Amino acid sequence: MNTAPQFDVIIIGGSYAGLSAAMALGRSLRTVLIIDSGLPCNRQTPHSHNFITQDGERPYLIAQKAREQVLKYPTVKFLEAKAVEGQKRNGGFEVTVESGSTYYADKLVFATGLRDLMPDITGFTACWGISVIHCPYCHGYEVKNKKTVILANGDVAIHYVQLIRGLTKDLTVLTNGSPEFSAEQYDKLEKYGIPVIANEIASLTHENGLLNEVVFKNQSRFPVHVMYARPHFEQHCPIAEMLGCTLTETGHIFTDAFQKTTVPHIYACGDNSGMMRSVAHAVYTGNLAGAMINNELTAEAFK
Repeated sequence: MNTAPQFDVIIIGGSYAGLSAAMALGRSLRTVLIIDSGLPCNRQTPHSHNFITQDGERPYLIAQKAREQVLKYPTVKFLEAKAVEGQKRNGGFEVTVESGSTYYADKLVFATGLRDLMPDITGFTACWGISVIHCPYCHGYEVKNKKTVILANGDVAIHYVQLIRGLTKDLTVLTNGSPEFSAEQYDKLEKYGIPVIANEIASLTHENGLLNEVVFKNQSRFPVHVMYARPHFEQHCPIAEMLGCTLTETGHIFTDAFQKTTVPHIYACGDNSGMMRSVAHAVYTGNLAGAMINNELTAEAFK
């Protein structure tokens, strides 16, 4: 007999996507447990943008307000803890947290985000989310017309150039090693006057996360105010993969158009399952996941 506290849905991850899913479910009177470890990937980012009604707000304040609103629904509970294990049990799922406590639910949502793997460049981590940024839609307007570099190579660098050259004319590509461009790509970079520097990078100099210079291993320096970069990443939580959820070639949790994973009764939303890393997109996918889970529960009960 299962003695763990039981819920209709457990949501692992209590940031924008998880809270959005919880609101949709709470408004449908579903019993929900949100488990969150308190480490959102944008915790260094000073301001959030491109999210209507919240443009320019500090990310933690958006999450704080969202949590307060979601927890007004009495069937939704919030647990500050780290989920460490998940098992299929009696047609549902049992989730264990770091303290050893277990919780049971019929449906499971992963809103766990991604963990960025920072490159071995001194100063990069301190600048991440402040002046080293990943998304022109989230931050590009605020750094328009500034001296900007793109830390990327090959197709990724070309994609960034295409997006960013409309925001600043002072743009340089840093490949941090041998360039990997086709002849056609070199021609485009030359056509639009985009320099490429192949020197390997040693460090970034900055003041409180605001970039001053890129320092190369050959001791040369390049003044800069903004860097776009796309670090490698991994799933912040390995439990989805442990339960059999398929990952895409890019390392995201595979979901269909309704946020369903490849494992029945498990959903995923937010950064962990999509290429568009933004607060607005996380809220949208969380809302969709919550609605689709409620639809599944109502269909199961209406037989």
